[in-house]
Order: sequence, then C-alpha cells, then structure tokens
Amino acid sequence: MKRLDGKHVVITGAAGGIGSLVAERLAERGAHVIGIDRIGCPKCHDSILADLSSEAGLAEISATLSGMHVDLLVNIAGMQYFGPFEDQPLDNLWRGYAVNLVAPAALIRAVLPQMQQRGDGQVVNIGSMLGAVKYPFFASYSSAKAGLQGLSEGLRREIGGGGIAVTYIAPRAARTAFNSPAVMRFMELTKMKTDEPEFVADRIVAAILERRKEVFIGFQERLFMRLNALVPRLIDMGISPQAAKARHLFQ
Repeated sequence: MKRLDGKHVVITGAAGGIGSLVAERLAERGAHVIGIDRIGCPKCHDSILADLSSEAGLAEISATLSGMHVDLLVNIAGMQYFGPFEDQPLDNLWRGYAVNLVAPAALIRAVLPQMQQRGDGQVVNIGSMLGAVKYPFFASYSSAKAGLQGLSEGLRREIGGGGIAVTYIAPRAARTAFNSPAVMRFMELTKMKTDEPEFVADRIVAAILERRKEVFIGFQERLFMRLNALVPRLIDMGISPQAAKARHLFQ
C-alpha cells in the first residue's frame, strides 16, 4: 500500500474513537502525525490542545497551523446533538455548528495557501450519512454535515487541477463513545446498521491514500441517499415510523 514517508499530517479529533485509529494507521505508513483535540492524542507523534468551538480557539489554532508545514489535513472532530430541536440549548447549537462546519472551514483556510504555493496537498473532511439523508432529532448535526459536504464540493471545484485533493467521506454510525446511550437506544429500536470503528478507519485511510473525491459508506445508505435526492417523499414515509419511535424516547 502507498506510503506517506515524510508527510506531515494534521488530524482533528485525533483522541477519539475514529480519529485515534486513523492516526495510528497513517503513522504506520510513515507519516508524522500531529493530533488536535481537547486532550492529548496518544496515537500521534505530537498533540496540540485546542478549542474548536470558539472563535478565539479557532483563531489560535489557525495561526499555529499557518506557521507549520502541513501536507494533509484531516477534519474528523465532531459534535452530535440528538433530541427535539426546540430543546437544544443555544450554546450547544452554536458549538455544534462551530465544531462540525466552521472549524473545518477555518483550518482549511489556514493551510490552503501553503498547499497552493507547493502545488500539492490534501484536505479530508469526515462527514456523515446523516448529512446526506437528514434525520429527525439530528437536525442541527445533519445540516452541519450537509454543509461540510457542500464546502468540500465547492472547494474542490474552486481549486481543481492545482495538485490539491479534496476528499469527503461520509460514514454511517460507528460503535464508538461518540454515540450517547440515547442514540444507541434509537439505533436499536430502528435497527439502524452500524460499523466497527476499525472498519471505518480502514475506509478513511484507503480513501486518503487513493485521493478519492467522495466516499459514502453503506450500500443501503447510498440507496437511501439517491432516493432522497430523487423522491424525497418516499424517504419521508420510510423515516416517519422511526421518528415516532424516537419521539417516545423523549416523553
């Protein structure tokens, strides 16, 4: 498999269930891995503690990255809210959009000039299948991930042909601590398919090495995504019973 010897890789959310596995796999392929998270990243060569949910925190980490050599930026850090939209606290709503969408945009902006100057680099944004098929009670998370896909697509068209790859990867649910007990209960009730984190990490690393444009994980989920684009009312009908089951979790 392709090596990454000498490449400097920055991964946000590198202390998490998926991020740590991706960091480990990229390091095994020769990359020097720098992890960004709220805590230290044991699977990385270096860790940077950062707050991706605030304007000040994003300004600080953006300045740090703009002064570093970065060959590959992998935006994995995420924040998920599951529940009635009207019950989501305003500060939680703000932080969710900041971490899931504003932070990737800010960090890309910080490293893009050096990649353009070299004529080489790669940006990888980890979205979600919930950004392709928007789910009730995940409205803010779904819309943020849909925005991340839009950012990836727009940026790819803007800088296409300049030697810089933009990769968007949308996993379905993985069995990690990212999912709260309520989310796990919802997935059990609706029989939602989930993947092992190692499988997701392998797919992410393969997409990075192949410099893929877009990867959507899950055959059934890809089918729903296409149907949602063509006949959204059909998906509305299919999701309605699941929404009813979820509603009972909050009563």
